[in-house]
Amino acid sequence: MIQEFYAHGKLLITGEYLVLDGALALAVPTQKGQHLIVRSGHQPGIHWQSKDQNGELWFEAFLNYSDLKIHTEEKTEDPRQRLIQLLQKAQELNPDFLKEENSLEITTRLEFNKNWGLGSSSTVVYMLAEWAQVDAYQLLETTFGGSGYDLACAGSNTAILYQKTKPEPTIYQTHFNPAFREQLFFVYLNTKQNSREAINTYRKQPKQGLEAIKTKISGISETLLKCDDLGSFRALIDAHERIIAQVLTTTPVKQRYFKDYPGSIKSLGGWGGDFILATGNSNDQEYFKAKGYTTIIPFDQMVLN
Repeated sequence: MIQEFYAHGKLLITGEYLVLDGALALAVPTQKGQHLIVRSGHQPGIHWQSKDQNGELWFEAFLNYSDLKIHTEEKTEDPRQRLIQLLQKAQELNPDFLKEENSLEITTRLEFNKNWGLGSSSTVVYMLAEWAQVDAYQLLETTFGGSGYDLACAGSNTAILYQKTKPEPTIYQTHFNPAFREQLFFVYLNTKQNSREAINTYRKQPKQGLEAIKTKISGISETLLKCDDLGSFRALIDAHERIIAQVLTTTPVKQRYFKDYPGSIKSLGGWGGDFILATGNSNDQEYFKAKGYTTIIPFDQMVLN
C-alpha cells in the first residue's frame, strides 16, 4: 500500500495580518511544495521521517498508537508533540483514521528550504487532512491556527483572492501574472519568521478604525491584480506597507534595512523575516547581494502560474 500526496508552498502578496480579521488577501502558490508518502511499515506503530530539499533527514519520530491517546499541550513547540497533536485532531475529526493501528512508514519531502517560510507546516496540515479525509481548515483551527490562506494555496494551481469567512473561507481563483513580472523578484531575509509569534504581536495591537483599514487593504488586493504598469504597482505596495506599519506600530522593512534602494520593497507574511518582494532589474539584485542577501528568486521561478 502506497499513498502519495502533494501540496504547493505559498506566499501572501497582500493582506498580511489583516487577513486574520477578514480582509481580502492576494496569495500565490509557489512552484515548489512538499510531498507526503504513506507506506506499509515493518515494525509496529508509525515511523515518521521528514526530509529537506536535498533529501537529508531533519526530523524523525517513532510513535506508538498509545502515544496518540495521551493529551498533548495545545501550544507546544516540540515537533514530536506537534505531530502527535495533528494526528490526534485528525482522529477526532474522523474516528476511522488510523483506527486499524497498522504499521506505517510516512515520509515527507520538501522541495524548498524549510527556513524560507513557504509553508513547511501548512503543507503538512493540508496533506494530512487529505490522507485522513478531514476538513483541512478545521484541522488547522484546532492545531496551528491562522487564517487558512496557506491551505488554499496548497491545493491551488493559480493565484487566489482569499477571505476568512464563516463557516468556510471564501476563495476566488484568479491570475497574478503582471506584464512587468520581469521587474519583480523575491529576496530571502536570512531569517525565518515564527508565524505564531507574529500573529500574537498583531493581536496585541490596538484596532481603532479596523473596518476602514480592512477596506483599504481589500481594495489594494483587488486593484493590484488589474495593474498593467509598474509605477501603479509600486504605488500600491508602498501604500500597503504604510498601512500595515501603522497597524503594527513598526517601521517598514525598506526604511529599516534598505533605505537607499531605488525600487519598492514589500514584506510578505509576518514582518521581520522570510521573503520580501522587490521591484527592479537584474542589476538592482546586486544591491541585495552586496548586503549579504544572496537568496534571490525571480518572479517566474517562484510563482506558480
